[in-house]
Amino acid sequence: MIRSGRARTVARASLAGVVAFAAVLSVSVVVGDAAHADDGSNSAVTVSAKDQDIYVGTAPMPDLKVTVSQTTNLVAQAVTVSWTGGKESTLPSGQTGGENFLQIMQCWGDVVDDDAEFLPARTTCQFGAFGTPGAKREDSPSSAAAIAPEDARYSYFGTGGLNGSYTGIPFRSVPDPVTGESKTIAKVDDKGAIIPGVNLNENEFFTKYTTNEVPWAGSGSNGNGSVTFELQTSLQSPGLGCGDAQTAADGAVTGRACWLVVVPRGAGTNTASPLFWEQWKHRVAVKLDFQPVGNHCAIGAGEQQLAGSELISDAVSSWQPDLCGAADGDAYTLITTTDMDAAAQSNTIADAPLTLTSQPLDTSTGQTDSLVYAPVALAGIAITFAVDRYPSASAPADVQEQAREPFTDMRLTPRLLAKLLTSSYTDALPTNAAIDYLQGNPRSILFDPEFLALNPTWKDQAIVSPAVADIMVPQGRSGYARAVWNYILADDDARAFLAGTPDAWGTRVNPHASTDTQWSGTQDVEPLELPRDDFPKADDAEAYAGEDRVLNSVTWRPYTNDLASGAYYALRGDGLNVGEWDPIAVPKKWTRKSRDLVGDRKVLAMTDTSASERYETVTASLLTPSGTYVSPTSDGLLAAAAVMTPSATQPQVYSFDAASARAARASSAYPLAIPVYAATNATLNSADVNDSYARFIRFAATDGQTPGVLQGQLPAGYAPIPEGWRAQSRAAADLIQSDPVAAPAAPQPAPAAATPVAAAPAPAAAAPVAAVPAVAADPSASGAPAAALSAGATPADPETGALAQAMPLSLLAGALAAGAVPFVGRLRRRL
Repeated sequence: MIRSGRARTVARASLAGVVAFAAVLSVSVVVGDAAHADDGSNSAVTVSAKDQDIYVGTAPMPDLKVTVSQTTNLVAQAVTVSWTGGKESTLPSGQTGGENFLQIMQCWGDVVDDDAEFLPARTTCQFGAFGTPGAKREDSPSSAAAIAPEDARYSYFGTGGLNGSYTGIPFRSVPDPVTGESKTIAKVDDKGAIIPGVNLNENEFFTKYTTNEVPWAGSGSNGNGSVTFELQTSLQSPGLGCGDAQTAADGAVTGRACWLVVVPRGAGTNTASPLFWEQWKHRVAVKLDFQPVGNHCAIGAGEQQLAGSELISDAVSSWQPDLCGAADGDAYTLITTTDMDAAAQSNTIADAPLTLTSQPLDTSTGQTDSLVYAPVALAGIAITFAVDRYPSASAPADVQEQAREPFTDMRLTPRLLAKLLTSSYTDALPTNAAIDYLQGNPRSILFDPEFLALNPTWKDQAIVSPAVADIMVPQGRSGYARAVWNYILADDDARAFLAGTPDAWGTRVNPHASTDTQWSGTQDVEPLELPRDDFPKADDAEAYAGEDRVLNSVTWRPYTNDLASGAYYALRGDGLNVGEWDPIAVPKKWTRKSRDLVGDRKVLAMTDTSASERYETVTASLLTPSGTYVSPTSDGLLAAAAVMTPSATQPQVYSFDAASARAARASSAYPLAIPVYAATNATLNSADVNDSYARFIRFAATDGQTPGVLQGQLPAGYAPIPEGWRAQSRAAADLIQSDPVAAPAAPQPAPAAATPVAAAPAPAAAAPVAAVPAVAADPSASGAPAAALSAGATPADPETGALAQAMPLSLLAGALAAGAVPFVGRLRRRL
């Protein structure tokens, strides 16, 4: 290990003039033997109290070393903060902050000025929103003499009683990028008088719903610990401004840097703020370099629209700067919407947005599928969770010792997933609702005997929350929803459960979500039609809590906006639980509870593999048709790709069929792996549009498949597509870019043949052009496209194995290009 870097020397006289000091603060960092990689994947940094704390002799944890997993090329993501040299922690209570723990926060600050003892200034830190003991920006010291000279400028020196002394650390926002001015939220003016009506802990820049602070992070008996920390850019926290684009004199654009700050707390009650000098002086800090946030396409660049699956959002966000920065490059605006609807539009409307879809056009209404399909991404749906241990009073001693530690593994069967999606656990419906038909069912999955038999380490817990009685799912229709239902229905036990057959422990499906007429008919409801393109909350049970205070299944367990939100809420420990009734709101409404903090999280959510990697959330392993449990790793996605089969109506489009014989033999295949295809009807488009779509496809299938965290690379959570898929994409791009007047229609729907399908057929009347190769249905067929998905191909196969090993996911956590959010949004444009 080597050390590099230093912090700057800062001298400052205290406001009271009592103490003057000058200190050289050496911010040495310990990194790996190799230098930081340019792409940020090897930019972990370790800092120590001995190197940074000039008062280490009185530090509560003098041997503390803190490592941040990634410090360069950052975006809105998560990083792992781990440490050694701590002390065994004591949990907080309602009156104390606990003992021997860490407090973690994000701060801006790139200039040492009159307000900074050293970088970063404590007035630039986002902290205090929860207002719990030891986790506020303010306090009332026992006496004026207890106020440190360094805190004097932020203090009111009262006379006792109601006029007692007070210290409150202001928050100073980053300078506005337009006006260059900062705004300060302060409760003590420059004359030492109290400013009425100011709330330092919740203000216009952060609240308990938006802050990313960690007020308590505990260590085990060995003094070590780890926590996943959310990094926010200026889009999530304008007051911090991290990643704001800054243009140098030479025209280079960089993102505003920020800091991750860790304040160690020792023994005692720890009720004072970590921003007070006696605590703050022991802080350690790591500089964070962000990718620039915003539109990085040149003014005047062409613009094309993409529409469809959000599964490819992170990839498009990463590719965008390279695409529009190339010669004749265009800016591509992604509108995430129902991929089936986008396909129907592309099939019939000239110059329609390029469709990004995971399934072929629905031809059941009589439409002819004239789309050319090009595989551009391999992603997946994941079930993510953030659940911390809360042992029951009767739990064994070894279980009690693990209190507040997170669970890191979970196994789910299709039937357990069906229970979570059908409100079959009682806590998934409003308290006091009339749900006698669920009598005898467990209150949540954590009390389900089937789950506990499969996950024995989850036993002896007393974790209660509606957020573990279901999984948070996105609202609306999608191709991935159908893929999830197809996975469930391919399992005999899950299919029987949905039809009304109880499991071995007596748990039955909520009759409102049953597929069987007889069982659902007992409640005078229609059977649920499956598979389907959404996740309905079919139970209309309501609970009444007074006039106008009605809770239904949607109010009780709201939908998320999109898949990425699921991972984001899991990272934050936010189960979207209902809070108190707000009678003064217009209109009156139920509020939302604040998120659970580290050590008390209870969240299950559906997300995609890319978002899970970006936010570093833990995901469940799913039961495969072969009887194994597989997690959504790159290897698992590639193994699933190797056994995918063509659609019955469109041989260009493949998917993982859990009911197929090939899937039954694939023990390492992740069952919710989902490809994404770019599709368009080339005969309807203008030549310029076809040229642009072809450029997008070629980039996506070549340079865009290089794993990494830089702009233009493939973010973590995607597996590089196999070579056979790339060949199909290249051929599709050639076909799309051919003369649209002379180009043939895309291959017509045809059933999968028993003999190899070497190429997609062209209409007889069309001029001959290069055909789009369709992957052969016969596993023994030869050719690159067929070989990529043959039954014999696995992640160890030369064609896919090298791709799987190119960049392990452990080196790619949190990858997403900085221009991400401006270019993607749900049902709206963000350019």
